[in-house]
Amino acid sequence: MVQSLSMERGEPADPEEILFESLDAIFDLKPISVGSLGSSFVYRYDGIEGSRQYTPHTITLDTPDTKAANWHLHASAIWVSSIYLADHISEIEIPTSIPPKSNLSPLRVLELGASAGLPSILISKLFPDVSATVTDYPDDALIGTLTSNVRRNDVTLNCRVVPYAWGSDSSALLGADGDGFDIIIAADTLWNPELHSILVDSLTKTLKRTSSSRIHLIAGLHTGRYTIQAAIACAERMDLEIESILEREVDGSSQRPWCVYREGEDEQARRRWVVWIKLKWASPTPASSTAQDSESHVRENNYEQYASGQICSETSP
Repeated sequence: MVQSLSMERGEPADPEEILFESLDAIFDLKPISVGSLGSSFVYRYDGIEGSRQYTPHTITLDTPDTKAANWHLHASAIWVSSIYLADHISEIEIPTSIPPKSNLSPLRVLELGASAGLPSILISKLFPDVSATVTDYPDDALIGTLTSNVRRNDVTLNCRVVPYAWGSDSSALLGADGDGFDIIIAADTLWNPELHSILVDSLTKTLKRTSSSRIHLIAGLHTGRYTIQAAIACAERMDLEIESILEREVDGSSQRPWCVYREGEDEQARRRWVVWIKLKWASPTPASSTAQDSESHVRENNYEQYASGQICSETSP
């Protein structure tokens, strides 16, 4: 499956685009985001050959802006991790359409920290029977662009935009019945350790309480390994557990196990990988494992004390 991004404009190339291309060409430093304000990007999903579900689609996106006070959110970009998620959207394993006469509710998908909304818009195109909710911080400019992207790509019937700040009241997301989401996705949302607790709080408030519900977090390794591990530890403290976690090459097919430290790894190498974390509700803990859990908790606390000095030096997106 191959995707492509191109810019729609009749003017000379944007300076930011020139910079991204120069970094890659001269220093072999892969960009972690694409897009610049005032430009539209075209994403082409080639689909899966022979599949009637995963068919080719073209999506046009405007890059969001925010108020100056919210620039620290790093929302004014289309992150490579969101493109990677879109390229591999089949791997979140959305089930096939519910029969028309079924009384079952449509499968519900939530995206947190969506920025331009690429993965949710693609899901909405591929699965017209799925109900997608795409969210980001309640900044008027950011939400305005996100809403425009949903309309521009003709998915308003099954994709709604909701302004949402992590850790706040989730009733607007859940709807009148208060039911949660079957699948939650988020791309490059782990970069700030200070936000981990409210992000995970939002995940646990909105994930449906079923054994089949899943969370998919995709983060570029530029986030920092200790920062990512701190997010994992936070999730595990809040009733979630890892089903799978893999490091995956952005422009290739290589995969490798997750580890907190890789000797000799530099920024150039980190930019070429993402980590895909799949979470679910934690299984009940047998009483016999209490002592083991206590020991694990001590090790975790020791790790966090060690990592705290490293976290503050990790780079944001």
